[in-house]
Amino acid sequence: MPGVSTEQVEQARQVNLLAYLQAHEPDNLRRAGGEYHLADHDSLKISPNGMWNWHSRGFGGRSTLDFLIKVRGMSFVSAVEALCDGRAVSVPAQPQLPSRPIRQEFSLPPKSPSSYRVKAYLESRGISKALIDRCIRAGFLYESTPYHNAVFVGKDREGKARFACARGTLGSFKRDVAGSDKRFGFVLPPVSPEGSGTLAVFESPIDALSHAELTGEDCHRLSLAGTAPLALLHFLVEAHEHGSPDIRHISLCLDNDAAGLTASADIKSLLEKDPRFAHITVTHDQPRLGKDYNETLLAHQRGDKAQDRRHTGDPSL
Repeated sequence: MPGVSTEQVEQARQVNLLAYLQAHEPDNLRRAGGEYHLADHDSLKISPNGMWNWHSRGFGGRSTLDFLIKVRGMSFVSAVEALCDGRAVSVPAQPQLPSRPIRQEFSLPPKSPSSYRVKAYLESRGISKALIDRCIRAGFLYESTPYHNAVFVGKDREGKARFACARGTLGSFKRDVAGSDKRFGFVLPPVSPEGSGTLAVFESPIDALSHAELTGEDCHRLSLAGTAPLALLHFLVEAHEHGSPDIRHISLCLDNDAAGLTASADIKSLLEKDPRFAHITVTHDQPRLGKDYNETLLAHQRGDKAQDRRHTGDPSL
């Protein structure tokens, strides 16, 4: 084979993906029960035997070689060479797994006495002071110390914080807080007790807030903190079991990119197959301009006339 030998290919195929990631990307690896996922692709699940499945994209593989080609975008020859360069081949064929899952305690970051930086940051993203203050009063949002990140909090039905994601007010930092339970996403509830009966679903809290500014609809809004549907399914099951809230329509408002469009189609198919949710209509409502609803909001606030026509459904576009 041009560039690599048959022996090198066979050697590369023997490297276990979990062991490879433990050796080369340990900070990117997260354990959940008996399997693992990646911090940068939370819907990509990895078994201890090295098999993996990227659920939001609908494909998987059996080896590290498959992973480097399909996920990391390497060419076949480059991937083989990377696995046979004297570093990766030292990785054991089977990883050394702890006898029990490693569980991190969830604890919210310390709270800053001031919310000045978070307010300034979110206002620069087009979010109104009134909506920011509403979230802070409800305990869904606060400013952390010492880094002054915006912390978005997901709570259970009893009001206990179970999830949080931090977003830097300067730079591009964003990360889920260690130990977060992704069944509990950031939720912006309606002002009235039941709202419109609609649940709008987003990839990030800022997109949920942006949608509220754009539409003004008094509905439930949920952030998945990515594209995996875990928080949505948990929200719906809890609503089904408790009889509240009465959700009759789900608006999938994920990002207008390949990952968001694929995840939106997968989620719609998943919900339509579940008899518990047969009474719920599901629609795709990706933003019409830009990648996400925050980009749409900012364009709208700039007075982008083309965006205004798209947002109101102008048939001339």
